[in-house]
Amino acid sequence: MNHSCISIISLLLLLLVQSCSSEPDLITIDVHRANRLLGDGEYRYLDVRTLEEFMKGHVDFDGALNIPYMFDTHQGRVKNGNFLEQVLSLCNKADHLVVGCQAGIRSVYASNVLLEAGFKHVYNMGGGYLAWVENDLPVAVLTPKLEL
Repeated sequence: MNHSCISIISLLLLLLVQSCSSEPDLITIDVHRANRLLGDGEYRYLDVRTLEEFMKGHVDFDGALNIPYMFDTHQGRVKNGNFLEQVLSLCNKADHLVVGCQAGIRSVYASNVLLEAGFKHVYNMGGGYLAWVENDLPVAVLTPKLEL
């Protein structure tokens, strides 16, 4: 009987610890909801793709940021070790962010980094830029300036 009580108490303590976990849950939204949030002006778009991807086309909203979560190298993709520091240099933890990438995978990782760092208002844009384009939402393309 004593063993049963210890097992029950251990289980209850485990459930209590899990329920008190302060780790926020990642919320993924579709591109239409992202478009509405960005259009309302309260949220800012954070594109975590490479600069090259961003320049080829990105979500067209004023104040859109491009801070790569990963870089392409000769050895493959490598995580940006300064990602959080770079975000914090342009945003504060109270900012409202919609985070997107090419297909919605890197943005999951980037969003989790932000949430774990204490950002409170972060949405992951499911499907990424590809879903944005497929739904005919506004895009912008950057063209490099040529100096003669």
